[in-house]
Amino acid sequence: MTSSIVARLRAAGCVFAEEEAALLESSAGSAAELSTMVEQRVGGVPLEHVLGWAQFCGMRVVVRPGVFVPRRRTECLVRRAAALAPPRATVVDLCCGCGAIGAALAATADVAALYAVDIDPAAVACARENVAATGGTVLLGDLYAPLPRRLRGRVDVLVANVPYVPTGALGLMPPESRLHEPRAAVDGGPDGLDVLRRVAADAAGWLAEGGHLLVETSADQASAAAEVFARAGLEPAVAHCPDLDGTVVLGRRR
Repeated sequence: MTSSIVARLRAAGCVFAEEEAALLESSAGSAAELSTMVEQRVGGVPLEHVLGWAQFCGMRVVVRPGVFVPRRRTECLVRRAAALAPPRATVVDLCCGCGAIGAALAATADVAALYAVDIDPAAVACARENVAATGGTVLLGDLYAPLPRRLRGRVDVLVANVPYVPTGALGLMPPESRLHEPRAAVDGGPDGLDVLRRVAADAAGWLAEGGHLLVETSADQASAAAEVFARAGLEPAVAHCPDLDGTVVLGRRR
């Protein structure tokens, strides 16, 4: 490993400079490509965008520039969803981003049909790469709008990693996210729950009897989100994964 690369990354504020340098060196096909990748990373581009992939649930998922990078805490959502999925489950992944959640569920649960949806064309293109091997379908559109009508009342597991950062807190996010990820993927409105409310409002009509909606939130928002689920006719619960610092609000169709 070149010590000068480690030094440059550390000077740029990369906490795990040695690990990042090793990843960059192993991914670069030439010295010129490595130099370009280091310059991008030192300039603040997320490591995953520089590499072209992110580690998620033990998988490498493709992540293109301008697409939201899946967080490790979101593995909590996958764990809970996989535990609730019945055999031959029909799964819908809303706000799918790069498709990491749907792809991970297809790899860990008995999924018969997977549909992933996002409003961002760049995310949809990326998700199609990640979901292709599962035989799933990726659709462009706003939440439920592009889903086939035949799925109504037949979805066993509905997951949605909705944007949940309150608008007023966006300025507190790390520059990597503020500058390189789409605002629509993180901005959840005044209290962070705007998109969650929209997802919950229509969930019961899409879920099969006993089916579940699972949404990631912050720990501080979980109680309010559970109330939203209850008002939407879902039986709410909150789950935490301390090892991942992840919080998931679940809603079961009554």
